[in-house]
Amino acid sequence: MDKRRLLIAVRLLFGFLVLAAAIIQAVSLQQAGVFDPINYLSYFTNLSNILAATIFIISTGYLIKRRPPTKTDDIIRGASVLYMAVTGVVYVSLLSGIEVSLQIPWINILLHYIMPVVVVIDWLYQPQKNQLSFSNILSWLLFPAAYLIYSLLRGAYIGWYPYPFLNPASVGGYGNVALYCAGILIVFLVLGILLMKLGNAFKRHV
Repeated sequence: MDKRRLLIAVRLLFGFLVLAAAIIQAVSLQQAGVFDPINYLSYFTNLSNILAATIFIISTGYLIKRRPPTKTDDIIRGASVLYMAVTGVVYVSLLSGIEVSLQIPWINILLHYIMPVVVVIDWLYQPQKNQLSFSNILSWLLFPAAYLIYSLLRGAYIGWYPYPFLNPASVGGYGNVALYCAGILIVFLVLGILLMKLGNAFKRHV
């Protein structure tokens, strides 16, 4: 199997598998009587996985048509890779063993362990075509920043937070929330720079 066919097969497999897992999890929560669609879509894990799966499926269409990605395509894909990488790192370091509304074990493994690795490997196996810069990394941080503001404001209003480290009552106040967020920001920056440099070093020319 050549590289193009391998990418098509892998991206379709994991793209549809993740979307199916998201639906199955939502149905499971609904059947348990604890499904809240807004809360469900307030988990960064769910958002980043759905984005990554969607990009996998769309990029498969590009591969089938042999359509080269635009710089905007590469920037969006790079953002998705960064979000998935951070999802994996944060889950392993801060959330492993904590209930985060993923009741089905194989879905937890898929979304928190397997998919982040697959997305990063995919980025390294077929890096972006266009040169990326530090300003692109800053653009990658816009969504996480908006997500943080949304989570904190909504949490303060309704008393529910998607993750314990965002809840001041769980970590000893807003000062500690700020420390957690600063640490995660550093992870975003470090991984973003690393992904950009690796992508630029190995970027494809066709």
